[in-house]
Amino acid sequence: MKKPRLAAAFSLRTVPSGRRRERSPALGWVLSPQAHPMTTHVPTRRDHVRQMAAYNRWMNDKVYAAAATLAPEEIMADRGAFFGSVHGTLTHIAVADMIWLQRFADHPARHAALDPVRGLPIQRDLAAQPFGDLASLTAHRRFLDGVISAWADAVTEEDLDHALAYANTRGERFRKPYFYLIMHFFNHQTHHRGQVTTLLTQASVDVGATDLSGLIATV
Repeated sequence: MKKPRLAAAFSLRTVPSGRRRERSPALGWVLSPQAHPMTTHVPTRRDHVRQMAAYNRWMNDKVYAAAATLAPEEIMADRGAFFGSVHGTLTHIAVADMIWLQRFADHPARHAALDPVRGLPIQRDLAAQPFGDLASLTAHRRFLDGVISAWADAVTEEDLDHALAYANTRGERFRKPYFYLIMHFFNHQTHHRGQVTTLLTQASVDVGATDLSGLIATV
């Protein structure tokens, strides 16, 4: 059987047998609106960005509420994680989020939703601990999640086609597809939140449901 050719954006979606498929220059093969009997909308990349922003906020609310049930010394205790403590790991996520949002703010679209992070000090140490307690970190997390939600609502499909130039914390320069950088941004959050939920579980704190599928509407 002849293999389908990958689209230019390096994405290929499997199409169930017997369903129509259409080609998108950005997504590769995707199901046509007629492919599913219960929906007329094929999710776009923009939809995915907004869904991940909603998941980010939902999970942060749950994780921070769970962490707040611990005594301050338990939150700060080194538990052997890559960033040490619950506080250290949550801080790393927040620091990395700020770094990426400031990079995203350089997109030619100049999204007004990212104005709050423009001009703020640029953090280059991914292990920095600029927040002295959970309360101050929580306030910053809520600020970031508000910015992320507003920015995700503003991003367009055309914006996602752009290749973003940026420098990492070591000054090395890159130019990569904006959409895939955004997916890295959300994946990084999920990866380290998984570490936090493990630390909380070890401290006998139940975060509750964490699956993305719990946030996605049934179709």
